[in-house]
Amino acid sequence: MCVSFAHLQGSSVPREKNVTDPFSLLSIQVHYWEHGAIGQFVVKEPMVLGHESSGVISKVGSAVTTLKVGDRVALEPGVPCRRCEPCKSGKYNLCVHMVFAATPPHDGTLAKYYVLPEDFCYKLPDHLSLQEGALVEPLSVAVHIVKQGEVRPGNSVVVFGAGPVGLLCCAVAKAFGASKVIAVDIQPTRLEFAEKYIGMPTFVPGKVSPLENAARLKEQHNLGPGADVVLDASGAEASVHTGIHVLRTGGTYVQGGMGRDEITFPIMAACTKELNIKGSFRYGSGDYKLAVELIASGKVNVKGLITGVVKFEDAEQAFKDVKAGKGIKTLIAGVQE
Repeated sequence: MCVSFAHLQGSSVPREKNVTDPFSLLSIQVHYWEHGAIGQFVVKEPMVLGHESSGVISKVGSAVTTLKVGDRVALEPGVPCRRCEPCKSGKYNLCVHMVFAATPPHDGTLAKYYVLPEDFCYKLPDHLSLQEGALVEPLSVAVHIVKQGEVRPGNSVVVFGAGPVGLLCCAVAKAFGASKVIAVDIQPTRLEFAEKYIGMPTFVPGKVSPLENAARLKEQHNLGPGADVVLDASGAEASVHTGIHVLRTGGTYVQGGMGRDEITFPIMAACTKELNIKGSFRYGSGDYKLAVELIASGKVNVKGLITGVVKFEDAEQAFKDVKAGKGIKTLIAGVQE
């Protein structure tokens, strides 16, 4: 996945600020780059990519009061309408009129200048780098997933998928007080990274049924009747099945990873165990603020996820590396003056 150090700015607009962006991340952007569409979002005209960014404010609108030129900020890339029912009920991530960076037809942040409303820019503490600021976006995704799971101190949590969001889910669950966090992935190299990154136990599923993998997972990690919470950051059908089976009665399952549009689902197990099943989409109220605080306090280490940096001119190579599965987070340096 990728970040970029691109510089952002734009025209002066009341209650908006312009940002010089020295970091923007690539994630699902690779899918747009390669296929030109994700679900119903289809690229029909040239589009700037990038939605995970930090930057330096270069200009502010006349009504801006909380930020000034020179402030370093993390950018929340989705601006809701603030008027629809989801917005008014506090779930602005579900806004039906959301303008989200690098989601057709809207351009993204991988550019020299970008304009964003004041309240969607989060000032970074002095001791945090812009690189860390760029990683606030994926961390906010993880914060939202973990909050959806209502992870509490003492909980046992199983996270499927040891990519960037999965690893951050593990870190956030641990920060929330989970007593046991287990990372699951089919790629041993990812799990080796997970062990070094946060020192968590891991599990590699075998080529057996989800029921058998769930039983082995529970036995191997002393989960007794099952885990309290399962967070899926993979989107893989086999992970969904194993996750449902590894939960205890009354446990909570959260789907954060996006796979195929439709899959088979172990509905009998979900019903008879009376599971709490939830989806998770982007991030909502308070998630970005909490993400910044988790990094600033040292409870979550995002620097450890950065495995490479490329120049802005070599951005395409970063996309190729991400597609090839190289590294965890690759940064794209921003436009240089």
